[in-house]
Amino acid sequence: MSESPAVEIRDLSHHYGSQPALQGVSMVVERPEIFALLGPNGGGKTTLFRILSTQIYPSNGTAAIMGYDVVHEPALARRNFGIVFQNPSLDGKLTAEENLMHQGHLHGYFGPELRRRIESALESVRLESRGRDKVERFSGGMQRRVEVAKALMHDPPLLLLDEPSTGLDPTSRRELWQNLERLRDSGGVTSFLTTHLLEEADKADRVAILNKGRIVAMGTPEKLKATVGGEVLELQSVEPKKLQMAIAEKFGGEPTVIGSDLVRVETSRVSGEPGARLLVEIVEAFPGLVQSARVGKPTLEDVFVRCTGHRFAVDEVSSRAA
Repeated sequence: MSESPAVEIRDLSHHYGSQPALQGVSMVVERPEIFALLGPNGGGKTTLFRILSTQIYPSNGTAAIMGYDVVHEPALARRNFGIVFQNPSLDGKLTAEENLMHQGHLHGYFGPELRRRIESALESVRLESRGRDKVERFSGGMQRRVEVAKALMHDPPLLLLDEPSTGLDPTSRRELWQNLERLRDSGGVTSFLTTHLLEEADKADRVAILNKGRIVAMGTPEKLKATVGGEVLELQSVEPKKLQMAIAEKFGGEPTVIGSDLVRVETSRVSGEPGARLLVEIVEAFPGLVQSARVGKPTLEDVFVRCTGHRFAVDEVSSRAA
């Protein structure tokens, strides 16, 4: 009998009153892998996280952690994941060991077994030499590693992390990811994380892009970006509609207008020629219509734009509670 996936979601929906937060979401997270749920604020990430962590019940559909249904078997599901919340849950006046000790008590560990688990958790995040230091003296990245150590106190096979890089500087973010990769490679720990950071999702083994409660794309970052192909031109113009129609008529390729002043062109849909050459041809063909331009290889934002027709706005506000 094959082992159950780390996370299995089937046709999951949730509503707040009459407002949909999730609409028919399905995904499977294998183990061990680092899986990123990417989406703008208000897109449904937090709702899905709350369902997986057994904080709320879904309106429809099913979700399971290591084969245990989060609605019908919540206690068994909780035994199989550790959780790292977006907001800090540490007591800065206590040492790292003391924070872990109290977490261990919640799981029913005492004496030599508790000591063993504290040492193992600190070692897993490479803080074994700092266990007796007060947490308030730690950097943001080190504090986040203590949060991860807390989540590992009962040896779960799955970590659920809600926006784990919030408030961290680039160095601390890099350290956090290195730690998740070590846990995956040496401990077989699967990480399921939510994020609105494109560069963070780009480091994951696989990504699901969530927008307005729906999965619009899912796969490895490389395969998702390959669906765009070629290069992408973003042309700033005071007359974007006019520029869009002019490019479509002369070059084809279905250019799109993004926002109030950008025209987006995928070279793979035009002629496949290098982006820089196409840019020169566009500027020469339509003098005065292009104020500035960006040319580059496809990014996850380009995948998001192709799937949704609009830019990835991290400050997007939704009327839903998501």
